[in-house]
Order: sequence, then C-alpha cells, then structure tokens
Amino acid sequence: MNINKKNKLKVRQRSPKEIAKGTKMSEKILSLVEKSSLKKEKPDFDIGDTVDVHCRILEGDKERIQIFSGTVIARSGSGTREMFTVRRIVQGEGVERKFPMNSPRIAKVEVKRSGVVRRAKLYYLRERSGKSVRLRERRQDTEK
Repeated sequence: MNINKKNKLKVRQRSPKEIAKGTKMSEKILSLVEKSSLKKEKPDFDIGDTVDVHCRILEGDKERIQIFSGTVIARSGSGTREMFTVRRIVQGEGVERKFPMNSPRIAKVEVKRSGVVRRAKLYYLRERSGKSVRLRERRQDTEK
C-alpha cells in the first residue's frame, strides 16, 4: 500500500497479474461487441490492386452509389478498425481516400486489376506521376 501525499489516502497498487487479467476480460468484451458490426463477406483484394469502391451517398431522402476507382496503397488496423487507402489521379492531381473496411456505406469493392508489389505500403507513389505510377500486372492462373 502506498499513501497518496495530496489526499492522504491509501492507494492499493495492482500486481502485473491483476492488470493482465483485467485487460484480457475487456478484450473479450470488446471482441463480442465488435463481432456484430463486422461484415459477413469481406472484399478480397491486396495492396497494389486497382479497385472500384462503390460508396452509398445519401442526398436528402435519395440514395445513390458513387464509384471511387484507384490503386490500393495501404491497409491498416484490424477488426472493426480496419481501413484501406485508395489513390487516384484526377486532372493531374493525386487524390487519396481512406475507407473503413466494415462500413455499411461501402456497397462493394470490385478488383479491376492486380498489381505486383513488394511492399506493404505504397506511399512512394505519391511523389511519382505519369507512367512511373503504373504497377506491373499480376498473372492469374487459368487452371484454377
């Protein structure tokens, strides 16, 4: 027991076992809560793929779908906090947009082209322009 000098109260310090025990329980509770908001079907794409992201847009009482197409340059997070970043060039200016993977606003993600990459994050594409932005296409096996 330690004595807090300001309030002169006895403060009981928790052992590392007690701290670990508390975090495990809270992780279990969080995972149960997060399960309900996860999507049943996750889109299957990798970094370097050119994708079309179909976003639901609400305008007043109407709903429409807008397509954002570009190259996936990053994926981050896990569970409900999983995000992916898509980059495209519009009128010579680079535009990036981050999408939550499990958002109900995303109708679907279509893979148009698969790119060959050797990195987890393609931030180096930000400095490039023109033909140097292109990635080599990954070959698909026709046997499968």
